[in-house]
Amino acid sequence: MSCRSLADRIDALLPQTQCTKCGYTGCRPYADAIADGAAPINRCPPGGDEGIAALATLLDTPVLPLDATRGEPGPLLLARIDEAHCIGCTLCIQACPVDAIVGANKHMHTVLADWCTGCDLCVAPCPVDCIQMVPAGRAWGAQDAAISRQRHRSHLARVERLAADNARLMAPETAAAISAPAPAVDEARDEDRKRSAIESALARARARRNPTQS
Repeated sequence: MSCRSLADRIDALLPQTQCTKCGYTGCRPYADAIADGAAPINRCPPGGDEGIAALATLLDTPVLPLDATRGEPGPLLLARIDEAHCIGCTLCIQACPVDAIVGANKHMHTVLADWCTGCDLCVAPCPVDCIQMVPAGRAWGAQDAAISRQRHRSHLARVERLAADNARLMAPETAAAISAPAPAVDEARDEDRKRSAIESALARARARRNPTQS
C-alpha cells in the first residue's frame, strides 16, 4: 500500500511545467491546494482534458471543462532567444523555474532545449522583447515531468540558499547602512528609469500574452 499523501498523488499527475497558469507558484502548490479542497481540478492548460480526467478519476469527482481563463492547451513550446538582441541582463535566467537558461551578466544567453518546459515565464521579464515561444517539435511525456519536478526542486533549493547567503552577508552591514548617507539624486533617478523600462517591458509582454485583457 502506498504511503504517499493525496497531494503527492495529485502532483504525480500534473505535467510539472511549473508555468503558474493555474494561479499557484508551481505544480506542487497547486497539488496541495487541490488536496485541501481550495482549488478545482481544471486549472492546468498544459495538462489539458487528459490531465483533468486523470485527476477526476483519482479524486472520484466529476470531470470539469478546462478553465479557459487560465489559457488553452496546445503543443509543447520552446523558448528561443534572439541572440542578436540579447543584452545579457539575466532577468530571464532568474525567471526560469527549471534553470533551462544559461548565460552570464552582459553575455548572450541561450536556452537548453531539452530542459525547457515551455512555461513562457522568461518572456515577460525580458526588457528588450528578444524571447519568443516556438513549437518544440515533440511531445511532453511522463519522463519529462519527472525530470522537471526534480530540476524545479533544485532551483528552489538554490534560490533559498542564495537568499540565505545574501542575508548573512548583509547582516554585519546593517548598522553601517542605517547611518550611511542617502544615495545621490542621479543614482536614484537612474534606478527609477531602469525600473520604469522593465515595467514597460513587462506590460508589453503581458499584453501579448493576454490580448483580451485590458
